Amino acid sequence: MTKPEILAPAGNLEKLKIAVIYGADAVYLGGERYSLRAAAGNFSLGEMAEGIRFAHQHGRKVYVTVNILAHNRDLGGLPGYLRELAALKADGVIISDPGLVALARATVPELPIHLSTQANTTNWASARFWQEQGVKRIVLARELSFQEIMEIREKTQVELEAFVHGAMCMAYSGRCLLSSYLTGRSANRGACTHPCRWRYHLVEETRPGQYMPIEEDERGTYILSPRDLCMISHVPALVRAGLDSWKIEGRMKSIHYLATVVKTYREALDLFWENPDSYSFREDWLLELQKVSDRGFTTGFYFGPPHGDRETPAGRVPLPVQFVGLVLEHPYPDLALVEQRNRFAVGDTLEVLSPQGAPFTFRLEKLYDESGAPLDAAPHAQQKVYLEVPERITPYSILRRRVEGD
Repeated sequence: MTKPEILAPAGNLEKLKIAVIYGADAVYLGGERYSLRAAAGNFSLGEMAEGIRFAHQHGRKVYVTVNILAHNRDLGGLPGYLRELAALKADGVIISDPGLVALARATVPELPIHLSTQANTTNWASARFWQEQGVKRIVLARELSFQEIMEIREKTQVELEAFVHGAMCMAYSGRCLLSSYLTGRSANRGACTHPCRWRYHLVEETRPGQYMPIEEDERGTYILSPRDLCMISHVPALVRAGLDSWKIEGRMKSIHYLATVVKTYREALDLFWENPDSYSFREDWLLELQKVSDRGFTTGFYFGPPHGDRETPAGRVPLPVQFVGLVLEHPYPDLALVEQRNRFAVGDTLEVLSPQGAPFTFRLEKLYDESGAPLDAAPHAQQKVYLEVPERITPYSILRRRVEGD
């Protein structure tokens, strides 16, 4: 059995570096064309080259999404783009369109093809078909149970990848028509407006203009939006399923989300792999994941069709912490240079999340601007400030402020 890869999203160059530093074995990213996350930061070819170099220097891999459902007008530039990706030494391309699979095989046969979840592979016969077409890895449909995944594993030799954490789409493995219908922006071409997250009311046909709210909480209702997938409590089952790659959703999520989720799954997998017989789930892993934005957690379809709590949507869960800063360097024994991401002030209790080790907290006593002048607070976006800290803090560490009672 091969140790599964932890695969993290990289919405931009900063997120790529965070994912690598916090323990991802590989990242997936999109270029400025042909990607299903048009609203993400995405990568120019120059940024992609830098990101691939950074990942390879750390012994990690980079997969590039070319996963739109292509129209004729998209095909002209694709061969050249694929050749550019191969020249940059990308480790694979993620494709959903069968025509693009054939085009990629003919144009860049040396570039491994990963079949996107948007191809909706739900059975071993389909997996075998794609294996015969030269696909190296299949990103399985999100609607599969452990039992179905294990049967596909037994009957194929192709690599298998599945989502283990992040947002779930109401549509079948992400093939949504709602955004296109309501806004003219197609989710299948990278421009999803997430209308399943909007608030909705009922209207009875003989009472036009009378809108009846569907009660859920003070923030409204989310009748289409499912809970977020979270499989941290089921690491042994994920390993036994024979998956080659555990995928984390979230190219549009923050670096705080990315660092927290990647580090948590890294710790859990490494601990299990080190000694499966003595492995036990740690409650602090779940508590850590609850410090980043979520809609309540579900195990999706892994244990069968969702029912009960797993199908009941939840509004956004209030967060116990706020991401306030990114540590850039530690140039002096008792001072760290930090880039502000949300306001914080002297007297705040800050929590430090680092790539290695357990989080720790300290009370901020002294704060200075870049010239050394004392400050009471850091209110300006991306302001660089010096913090007095009780111990050395690793660059790329995340600073969080507790928000209970705010």
